[in-house]
This record gives sequence, structure tokens and C-alpha cells, in this order.
Amino acid sequence: MTVFNEHPGKVFRVHDMHEHLGLPTDEPSINVTRSRLGRLARQGFLEQPGRGRGRYQKRT
Repeated sequence: MTVFNEHPGKVFRVHDMHEHLGLPTDEPSINVTRSRLGRLARQGFLEQPGRGRGRYQKRT
């Protein structure tokens, strides 16, 4: 959530977020993050703008 709070209007792809944070970009790591972001979206903290499966943005 820190990344989204620092860049409230920006839309992030999971892979881009991993690069921004210096996290590993291997598929298992990406899948864990994708799962967590999906849960945050279902809880209402994030949204997936447009047709953006795999893109997340802080809900305003």
C-alpha cells in the first residue's frame, strides 16, 4: 500500500511494482503479489481501472 500512497493517481502493473520496489520478478513472486493485490481490490482498497486485469490503482 505504501507504493500506492506515494503515487495515488498512478496505475501499476504487478511486474512494474516489483521493479520499482526492487523485488524479484520471477513468476512465483509475481503471483503472490498478484494474489495480494487482488485481495486488496476485493476489500475496496484498490481498483482495477478500465479493462485492466493486472493493473491496480489506489481507490479514490
